[in-house]
Amino acid sequence: MRLVSSKIFTMVGWIYQPILISLAVLLITLSDKVHGGKILVYPLDGSHWVNMKFIVEALHSNGHDITVVRASNSWYIKENSHLYTSITIPNTGGFDEDFFTELVLGKYLKIQREHGQSFYTQMKLQSLLTESFFKFHKNMAEVISRVLDDDQLIRSLQEAKFDVVLTDPSVAGGTMLARRLGLPLVHNVRWTVQGEAHMVLAPSPLSYVPFVASELTDKMTFPQRVSNVLTYFIGSYTLASQTEPNYKPVVLRHFGPDVDYDTFFQVADIWLMRTDFVFDFPRPTMPNIVYVSGFQCSPANPLPPDLERFVQSSGEHGIIMMTLGTLLATLPEEIADEIAAGFAMLPQKVIWRYTGPPPSTLGNNTLLVDWIPQNDLLGHPKTRVFVAHGGTNGVQEAIYHGVPLVGLPLLLDQPDNLSKLTARGAAKVVNILTMDRRVFREAIEAVLYEPSYRENMQRLSGLHRDQPIKPLDKAVFWIEFVMRHKGAAHLRTESYKMSWVVYYSVDVIGTLLACVLLVVLVSLAVVRWVCRKVFCKRKVKKE
Repeated sequence: MRLVSSKIFTMVGWIYQPILISLAVLLITLSDKVHGGKILVYPLDGSHWVNMKFIVEALHSNGHDITVVRASNSWYIKENSHLYTSITIPNTGGFDEDFFTELVLGKYLKIQREHGQSFYTQMKLQSLLTESFFKFHKNMAEVISRVLDDDQLIRSLQEAKFDVVLTDPSVAGGTMLARRLGLPLVHNVRWTVQGEAHMVLAPSPLSYVPFVASELTDKMTFPQRVSNVLTYFIGSYTLASQTEPNYKPVVLRHFGPDVDYDTFFQVADIWLMRTDFVFDFPRPTMPNIVYVSGFQCSPANPLPPDLERFVQSSGEHGIIMMTLGTLLATLPEEIADEIAAGFAMLPQKVIWRYTGPPPSTLGNNTLLVDWIPQNDLLGHPKTRVFVAHGGTNGVQEAIYHGVPLVGLPLLLDQPDNLSKLTARGAAKVVNILTMDRRVFREAIEAVLYEPSYRENMQRLSGLHRDQPIKPLDKAVFWIEFVMRHKGAAHLRTESYKMSWVVYYSVDVIGTLLACVLLVVLVSLAVVRWVCRKVFCKRKVKKE
């Protein structure tokens, strides 16, 4: 009887042991979380907000109270949301759909079509981008100035007792606001007002760290290294000319002359980096950089019934998906016609996000839509190729789902993003301005029928997914970590406080060289004195 009872208790223990262990792990996990924290979010609109919203949703689901600072003319950031309370700042210009439509369609593509790919064209394009983004950053500086000048608003924010500021440092407002409120700061980052985040924060040897605009890899020949260095200095100067004249006066006015502008934006406790070393090339990093590439990616959800029927009608050929992201839903007529004609030559079905007039060459296999469930289509088993402009979000979702790309880069970081995938054999790039329907079709067919493209992208997908913690969970953990510990100063190095003279030990090297020079001069003086004495003695003896 005792033996039977013992066996019963042992069996019950075996049954409940996994449940007890799970409960213990859950309790430990919950004990580390911050419940009911208050988070102030200062985002950037457009695709950057589409990205940031995933973190906002995750923080909201964890029970945090979120407040979002938005401009009155925000494009994507809605004033009313169940996820957050909004603070709306009056604004009449800046980052909206019209800004990019006018920049890309009205000017950028027009200049290239009219003047070709000459050096003059490149200089004109660079001048256009510099002028456009100077105006953009001027507007962003005016927005944060309105916030900092509003004593009543600042007082209400201080009384709200936020735990942390979460911002996109592509604009400077969030960093300034965190400094004014004396709050811990987390960057949701790939770009800052001073450049690519790694270049700003971490050691970046140009011998094997390619500058963003160079479209080079980490394996550079001597001429490529020369090009990389020149591109770095030209690019850094260009970016500084767009941002510093706008933000420096705001920093000086509100924080005083003793604050160093060059290090002002490097004080964040945690940098949530929207890249990783599956997509990017290996390089030095820092303790407070946390890699959360692809945190917006997720398994595919079922498609709407009408879209699913269209996808299934593709049969064994599958589908091709095309979108140029949140910024561009239409194209010049002649370019759209060539793309549509290229699609019409293929046996695959095509889903194309396009809001302009239907191209005259549109084939029966192509469906034009105003909106596209990008992540869900990329995760569909019938999706064969993704035709995209190369924005960070789309590239990361393609990697997550293992779908190779045909790239049509336009501007900003898009050519560099696609060049990284091209170097890994997972994408093929086509010049949208010089291509015709034949070139476009051949590029798609190469990616469709050459197995290496899909195999290489599937390999990248496997590497990206093979990690112990989901990127979104990692991002939320580190935000809550900063909230729990009132910052993460122990992870920040002192390098951001140093001038370039101190950082590169120029003063030390100069001192050591001066010492060596002094020793050499003293030694020469002694030798000269000894020689003179010996010579004088010999002369006296002879006389």
